[in-house]
Amino acid sequence: MVHRVATGITPSGPIHIGNMREVLTGDMVYKALRDRGVQAELLYVADDFDPLRKVYPFLPESYAEYVGRPISDIPCPCGDHVSYAAHFLSPFLSALKELDITPRVFFSSREYRTGAYTAEIAAAMSHAAEIRRILERVSGRTMPADWSPFYPVCSVCKKISQARILEHDLVRHMVRYRCACGNEGTADYAKGEGKLVWRVDWPMRWAHFGITVEPFGKDHATAGGSYDTGKEIVRKVYHCDPPHPVVYEWISLKGRGAMHSSKGVVVTINEMLEIVPPDVLRYLIARSKPEKAIDFDPGIGLTSLIDEYDRVSHEGSSREFQLSKVASIPTRIPFRHMVTVVQIAHNDRGVLQCLARSGYDISRAENVLAQAERVRAWLRKYAPDQVKFSVKDQLPARLKEVPRKDLEALRSYTEFLERMEGWGAEEIHNGVYEVAKAEGVDPKQIFEAVYLAFLGQHRGPRLGWFLEALGRDAVMRRLHEAGILCV
Repeated sequence: MVHRVATGITPSGPIHIGNMREVLTGDMVYKALRDRGVQAELLYVADDFDPLRKVYPFLPESYAEYVGRPISDIPCPCGDHVSYAAHFLSPFLSALKELDITPRVFFSSREYRTGAYTAEIAAAMSHAAEIRRILERVSGRTMPADWSPFYPVCSVCKKISQARILEHDLVRHMVRYRCACGNEGTADYAKGEGKLVWRVDWPMRWAHFGITVEPFGKDHATAGGSYDTGKEIVRKVYHCDPPHPVVYEWISLKGRGAMHSSKGVVVTINEMLEIVPPDVLRYLIARSKPEKAIDFDPGIGLTSLIDEYDRVSHEGSSREFQLSKVASIPTRIPFRHMVTVVQIAHNDRGVLQCLARSGYDISRAENVLAQAERVRAWLRKYAPDQVKFSVKDQLPARLKEVPRKDLEALRSYTEFLERMEGWGAEEIHNGVYEVAKAEGVDPKQIFEAVYLAFLGQHRGPRLGWFLEALGRDAVMRRLHEAGILCV
């Protein structure tokens, strides 16, 4: 038996990391099955034949004329893609490759229009009365007596219409309909001139593709919801078993609530991949059970997530790490250290020099610089002010405000650094405590004096790693200049 794991989404807006939970959960189930020696496939069904529901906040009002039309038939918002659906799908499918997710991709518009679903649509039409009874009994809804599971695309208004079906010709797979716009016409469902309603389309796909496992959001899992009705429809109409459900909770954006493209509360997958390595994004999902909500913080919380991933990657044995790995792991510099380095260095060459001084392997320079670019993007878009700094070109005037006793301690610290044989972060950092004890001052005062000398502020990145990255010559020049204030 081949297990087929299915995921999918309607590309009606930016595909965000909340949507990513579905496809990543499916991918992890698929990989877990493969790891156990089970034959498995991962499928991704892009629901690009769904209608545009409304003019979303990110669209111009001119899109009002397209409301109700299949999003595969609507113009691209930017003009660079073949359709509205492709505008949102293209970057998402590219992101899947980065995340080491390689599903077989199906487009609903293509499946309908090539006649792939013809037999299943015919079955649904032939069992329309039975499906209506299932929907009424399981969901508690009252359906019209002439309800139909098939919505034609009106030949005049071009909308997927909840039209009244006047006649069904099973042999010619044709329906005659009357649209709300007043048009009376015919639609050939073997040519994709219409589609099944969602609550029938979903179980139809389970049967068509032989789906055995599917993750989906908690909204579909409510009592009487689309999974409950789908289970009965797939058994009684298509004589197949429903897939094993993997219900997942939402990903919320910290301080803004659950992500919704239609409300503009989103961080897209592509935006995250500009900032975070793909294996860390996988880890965001892998470390939490599907039924547990995730409160995602792209600011300072992201640094904690990356630090946590670095720890588990060094151990290398946890299941969460195994499911997070991508095919090729790039060179990894600790995120917090890279945050320091990119704010010290003025260009890529400077980044590589700083890292080399700190003893990091920069032989895979392309990967190292890609990580540096991710950190720059994070600093621009999400980093809190507390982690931002700039090394001043000249000795900041604020250093003159430091009490003489603290300046003398700073000079003693300078002498300590001069006596060091090497230039290692741990020794540089711990030297502050050693000098403070000898001078009878609070270590905090030396830390603040050093930060003032370089940054013009009382706080900064971890001192030892900051000074190590700056380089011995630059550090000693600035501290000797600061020492003149003691004379």
